[in-house]
Amino acid sequence: MGPTRTQFVQYAPAALAVASATAGPWSALAAAAAGAGAWAVSASAPALRSLIACGFTATGCGIAAHEILASGMNPLFALGFAVPAGAAALAHHRNTAGQLPVLPATTTATGPSSQAQIITAYWKEFISGPTQTEGRKLIQPGAELAHLSLDVGDDHVAFTGIITLPQGQQVRVKAADIASVYQIPASQVEMGDPKHYAPNALPVTVHLKKAASAPEIVAGVPTTPEQLWAAHVAIPEGAMPGTTLTLTRYDGPLDWEGIATRDRRAIGMVNIQDLAGNLDLETIQVALAPTDKPSQMGVRVMKEHALMHGTMLSSVVDELAMDSRGYVRLGTYIDANAALVPLAQPGSGARHLYLVGGSRSGKSGLLEQTLLSAHKSRIAVILASPQAGTIAGASLAAYCGDGLDEAMGALRLAYAIMLDREARYRSPAFPFTDPLILFVVDEAHMLLSVSSPYHAEAKAIVEQLTRRSLKRGIGVVLATQTPLAEDLGNSTVIRSQLLIGGGAVFLRCAKGQGSLVGANAVEGAEGIDLSRIPSSWPGQYQKVADRDMTGLATAAAAGPEDGTFGLGYLLTPGSQAVQFRSLHLDVAPVSLSGDPTPVAVENCEAWRRRDAIAQTPMVDQRGKNLFGSLADLLGGAPQGPPAPQQQAIAAGPAGPAASSDGQELIKPRILELLREQSIPMTAETIARKLGTSAKHVKPRLSELKKRDEITNENGLWRAA
Repeated sequence: MGPTRTQFVQYAPAALAVASATAGPWSALAAAAAGAGAWAVSASAPALRSLIACGFTATGCGIAAHEILASGMNPLFALGFAVPAGAAALAHHRNTAGQLPVLPATTTATGPSSQAQIITAYWKEFISGPTQTEGRKLIQPGAELAHLSLDVGDDHVAFTGIITLPQGQQVRVKAADIASVYQIPASQVEMGDPKHYAPNALPVTVHLKKAASAPEIVAGVPTTPEQLWAAHVAIPEGAMPGTTLTLTRYDGPLDWEGIATRDRRAIGMVNIQDLAGNLDLETIQVALAPTDKPSQMGVRVMKEHALMHGTMLSSVVDELAMDSRGYVRLGTYIDANAALVPLAQPGSGARHLYLVGGSRSGKSGLLEQTLLSAHKSRIAVILASPQAGTIAGASLAAYCGDGLDEAMGALRLAYAIMLDREARYRSPAFPFTDPLILFVVDEAHMLLSVSSPYHAEAKAIVEQLTRRSLKRGIGVVLATQTPLAEDLGNSTVIRSQLLIGGGAVFLRCAKGQGSLVGANAVEGAEGIDLSRIPSSWPGQYQKVADRDMTGLATAAAAGPEDGTFGLGYLLTPGSQAVQFRSLHLDVAPVSLSGDPTPVAVENCEAWRRRDAIAQTPMVDQRGKNLFGSLADLLGGAPQGPPAPQQQAIAAGPAGPAASSDGQELIKPRILELLREQSIPMTAETIARKLGTSAKHVKPRLSELKKRDEITNENGLWRAA
């Protein structure tokens, strides 16, 4: 068997140089011509050029050496011409060592091609054996590559074959193994499914070189917002099936507005999370705006949020007071229109407001803004704040229950005033000679949750207030940290009455506590997860990183871009929840009140006896038998002067309660308080009501317990 083409192309120049130097120029030229014609015609152009140049160089050197020898000169001069001939041969070897010429894929009569030989050699060296380098472990000995076939083109090289093992064995070679042997990605190895072939024979296709795949532009792929809408949103399983989108503004794929229309059919409630998923966006990037037609819905997609810069409270002072329809401005919608909520309905009564927002969501600021609107609208406020000192605008309230026990007293007073009005006004359409009253409960879960000592009583009172107070001119504003049913005492009545009787505001909540689906579903707010509202705007982290280390600026004020305070959703009855942001408190709301004197509640029997009513439990220990009339309530309220704990508080630090720390003076007062209140109290609550410190009360409680005059259950003390 003669040399292969590759061997000839690589080593022919050396033979030419030797032949030229020994046999004369004519034999060298003959060898060059024969080699070029027989072997180099199928070589690549660079290899062919290098071969011809080397042949001519060697032939020239041979002719010169022959003339020197024929003239009788020193043979050493002729031998010197072998140096350039050898250099030409070495240069040609370097030119062809980096790349082998492209070879035909088919086998010849004399055997497989050189590429097939290389592929087979690598397979035997690393996969099947018996060829194996010392220290290397074969992937699967005996797994031969049979029926090898090559597919070679200008832009691709691939081979196929069948991995074959003796009968009874199973192929264990993986695509990753083959890819590692031939130094290609595993994605370029295709193996047959073993379920469809014999265990010992598995076909394989290996793409050693794949053609660069140009991106295909498939006709009909949606690109515009209208096309994306038709392809993903308007389909039967989309968020708004059967709708079409008409753009009203387009400033890019992430900044446009439009109107979704359903042909002569109401769109209904839309799951915002599903809509964002259809459009491949974050939930916060999509906003809906209901229109006057139930068959249309405004849609907005945002790159930079439209409410990032906020609306200043001081710039809309004239819009804070209630208009002729009973609405006040609470903030700004995503479409820049004023976000309004009703505090009253002329000729019908007051309205409720349900407020949900976690820590640092802007809930307290919104409550202060609501108190200011009530003050400017000449609405009296009864405030219950179980977490003392959290509402800066508490001075605008006619009655403020600041603290857990005092907040429960405010709850009792609101219920008593409702009973008083029911006794004085028998007709639901009574003339409103008395002022409207807004009963505001902050951190309502501290009173309503099952863990609260006032759970049963607070739940019974709030259920009755939300059901019966609107026609009596008393609206309820209930604020909790989450929309979970537990925060409302597991009462479906309270939530449904709040949503039916007014608006609802949903601000950011903690992760896992803000979903308005499932058991916490709210009609009109489907798909909203309040925990997905971001705590800061894009770019805020960079602002934090660029710190000013010159010192604390005590006069600095936070801007609306510093956080998403007040960003959330506003829901009004019969509508869809719409993204909005409450007003930014650039000034203290109280400073805009004008006359800071609170709007007074009418001088009725319940108001005159408010101190006694605030201390009168209105249910039994089971949470039943709530007082149903004002007469029953006043009959159960203590008569005469204020209770001892009120005297102690009124006396102040210099009074007898503050200075009387002897055990014989404190113990009778503790017993009197527990017997009169008939509700369990903590030692801290007892100390606060008696105007002394807990360290003086706790030893006395232990002594009274030893006498079996009081009991203690889980830290709650009560009379025996």
